Amino acid sequence: MNNRYDFVYLFDCKDGNPNGDPDAANSPRIDPQDMHGLVSDVCLKRKIRDYVLKVGGAGHDIFVQTKSPLNPRIAEVCKEADLPDFKKGDGKWDTDKAKGRSQKDIRTLQSLLCKRYYDVRTFGAVMSTGPNAGQIRGPVQITFSRSIDAILPLDLCITRVTDTDKEEGEMGRKILIPYGLYRCHGFISAHLATQTGFNDADLELFWQALTQMFDHDRSASRGTMSPQKLVVFKHASALGNAPAHKLFERVVAQRKSDVAVARSFADYDLTINRDNLPGEVEIIELL
Repeated sequence: MNNRYDFVYLFDCKDGNPNGDPDAANSPRIDPQDMHGLVSDVCLKRKIRDYVLKVGGAGHDIFVQTKSPLNPRIAEVCKEADLPDFKKGDGKWDTDKAKGRSQKDIRTLQSLLCKRYYDVRTFGAVMSTGPNAGQIRGPVQITFSRSIDAILPLDLCITRVTDTDKEEGEMGRKILIPYGLYRCHGFISAHLATQTGFNDADLELFWQALTQMFDHDRSASRGTMSPQKLVVFKHASALGNAPAHKLFERVVAQRKSDVAVARSFADYDLTINRDNLPGEVEIIELL
């Protein structure tokens, strides 16, 4: 890759919980000062990983998977590189020896891990546990997503007719938001891409995941989640030709003046300011 990229990603959630907070009874994440909704970067990365895993193929394996230990994956690469994994007879890892692994060997392991695992060469990973493959920073970084307007979490009661050990049905609860339009910012570094091997084909798959991943991650608890807009700023150089935050300011999503409470993406006006855009920056609308 020879170009830096910055992007604005808009997605919405209708009648669902886009990202529950386990410290708050799994309620939708919220900023208590202004009541705007939040969705973590980890939540979106999970959906991207799951989508890429469905695509399959060489180099598209995923390092961070649900309920799948990481250390054995590192140990597999140690075996491939003919390097010790420092596993003891009791099945545990000799962490003291692993911490002493040379930087040269760590770089060898990281190179193999990046080649095998899409998410490692995209987002980076902490692999200093178990056999120890150090840490690597990925070229693709995304922020927490924040809703354009304040959201109103609803705590709704539901009933279950089917019995378990009791003779009567049971009550339950669902927490959701009627509607929220969320905005996320992302950054792609050409220099870090060189270090991990992230290439143009990986980039195309990343854009594809952002536009299609919600269709393969349906859940009643999440309601209807949909990608609505993906605006990419492509720089003419690896270092970039304009500050990211100034480019992001050119994309404005604002609730229409005659709409009191938004309940769909159609209730917002979206504008992209192309005036006086630096000639070395190209705007690409992928959604």
